[in-house]
Amino acid sequence: MAKRFDALSEDHMAFIEAQHLFFVGSAAPTGRVNVSPKGMDTLRILGPNRIAFLNLTGSGNETAGHLLEDPRLTLMWCSFEKRPLILRCYGTARMIQHSDAGWGEMLDLFPDLPGARQICEMEIDLVQNSCGYAVPFMEFSGERDTLTRWAENKGYDGLRDYWATTNSETLDGKPTGIEADAT
Repeated sequence: MAKRFDALSEDHMAFIEAQHLFFVGSAAPTGRVNVSPKGMDTLRILGPNRIAFLNLTGSGNETAGHLLEDPRLTLMWCSFEKRPLILRCYGTARMIQHSDAGWGEMLDLFPDLPGARQICEMEIDLVQNSCGYAVPFMEFSGERDTLTRWAENKGYDGLRDYWATTNSETLDGKPTGIEADAT
C-alpha cells in the first residue's frame, strides 16, 4: 500500500496545498522526540525537494533545538476529508533566524503573521505515501485566531521577552538558537 518517491510529484504538491494541517517530527540524538501540529498559512513548497514553513511563536521551540543537534526532520499530512491518504516527507532541515542571510527573502514568501519566530527550510530526500484508511473523517470549520491575537497583544518587546524565558531551551535543556534580541 505504501509507495516511496525521490521527490514530490505534482499530485503530492496539490494534496499538500489542500490540507489545513501538517505535523512536524524531530528528535535530537538523545532526549525526547517531538511532534508538533502546524496550521495557518505557514507552509510553502519551494520545489520537488524543498519545503519551508514559518515557525510561529508557541509554547515550546523543540524543533529548532533538535535541528541544531541533528538536522533530520519529518513532515506529515493526513487527509481528514475526501481522499484517504497520508503523505510524509523525510529529509534534513535548518532553522533560519532573523539575523541570518536570506531571512527577509524567505519571510516575504509568507503572509505577515505576528510572532514569526524562525523559518524552517527542509531538503527532502524521501517522500512516502500510505493509505490513510483508518484516518477519521473530520470537517474543517476555520482557522483559529487565538495565536495571532496573543502575539499581537504581546507586541515586539513582549514576544522577545517570551522567547528569552520560554523558547530558548528545549524540554531537555538544550539551546534552541532563538534570538530574543532580534530586530
